[in-house]
Amino acid sequence: MKTFVGIDLGSTTTKAILLDENSEVIGRGITNSRSNYSTAARVASEEARVDGRFTLFHRALAGAQGVRLEAFLGALERAFRLEQFLEQLDDLEATCLGQVRGERFLKFGAMAKTAVAEVFRRLRQEAPELHAPGAKRKSDFFRDIAGSRYHALAEAVARDVGMPYDLLLNVYDKSIIDVENRPPSGSLSDKFRRALGRMLSAEPALKSDAAEVQQHIERTLDIDLEETYLVGTGYGRVTLPFPKEHIRSEILCHGLGAHMMYPNTRTVLDIGGQDTKGIQVDANGIVENFQMNDRCAAGCGRYLGYIADEMNMGLHELGPLAMKSNRPARINSTCTVFAGAELRDRLSLGEKREDILAGLHRAIILRAMSIISRSGGVTNEFTFTGGVAKNEAAVRELKKLIKENYGEMTININPESIYTGALGAAEFARRAHLGDADGSKA
Repeated sequence: MKTFVGIDLGSTTTKAILLDENSEVIGRGITNSRSNYSTAARVASEEARVDGRFTLFHRALAGAQGVRLEAFLGALERAFRLEQFLEQLDDLEATCLGQVRGERFLKFGAMAKTAVAEVFRRLRQEAPELHAPGAKRKSDFFRDIAGSRYHALAEAVARDVGMPYDLLLNVYDKSIIDVENRPPSGSLSDKFRRALGRMLSAEPALKSDAAEVQQHIERTLDIDLEETYLVGTGYGRVTLPFPKEHIRSEILCHGLGAHMMYPNTRTVLDIGGQDTKGIQVDANGIVENFQMNDRCAAGCGRYLGYIADEMNMGLHELGPLAMKSNRPARINSTCTVFAGAELRDRLSLGEKREDILAGLHRAIILRAMSIISRSGGVTNEFTFTGGVAKNEAAVRELKKLIKENYGEMTININPESIYTGALGAAEFARRAHLGDADGSKA
């Protein structure tokens, strides 16, 4: 089966899209960007292929009689994610044990390795709970899940055995980057087969469906998802070893991706981790004009990340807290450099956190509206993309400001908007394969 891959190498996350020959999305993949963009691209592509397999499973099983399709595939996905997690945990443990050396560890002798092994024993023991139905996690990235639990468990183990907690943290910090920068190993099909066995052991109630389902799954695993053509875009695209014909600007990819999601789109606002883009496109999704912020990251996702760190909150918690404000603070600057100092000053003056955050969100969107204005203003339909499009407070302020300045407009916000650039890149890949090198034909 021919597939076309688009990879968007953002400053904070790397996204991949897998398209089929009919421009249908087969799979989506995302990972946190690293110092090694090549690895991030491989991991995101692998995740897109995993998602693609589940799309094919759904198609193959759609007509199966008496199969609880959603329950079965949901359980299979949880088992597969657990399989992936345990595989990386094994790698992380081996790497951590290799770091237990040098003078600081000598006085603890074998105790240090025993302590590391005990932390990982407990991590494995609780891993099924982290992937159980309804389990709540702040992140799906291995580094975030393993890191938060390692820190908590290492503190308890260090106290139990009587060794310094910072030694165990040092071991983890020296190991996680190496593990993250190793691409996934092993066959995807083999992982799915192991996951199927694990699922049937953990959820015996689904065994009655297994005989009907297993044949479909095996046939689907035999389908070769051929990577026919690949296009890269985004912040880190120049670091990849692609020929120039396999690279497109993120402006072009976001414009085309927004058009694919919403064919009547004429204006696109993308707020990513590092930059903000205002883009005007024609009826075919081809860029007619655009503007970007300067090199400063003010008003972008990275700025919100700094604010979340200063407030000791998760990035996903900022929007909901800002939505509680009735009196947004008046903030004119969104300077990332001074964000922490300004925030502390306002809190010391007694301003409420929710009011400060509401004001910050408004300031961010005001800055974005200025960029859109320079690109040509807002033309119906308007599409908001990028990670910040998932922030409800940012969306609220955007809708207010568009209505105030341009009147009633159709505003599109897709739940998968973070993949817009990768989607456009995948479509450029498909068109390049068909001989439309500049992507100008629908």
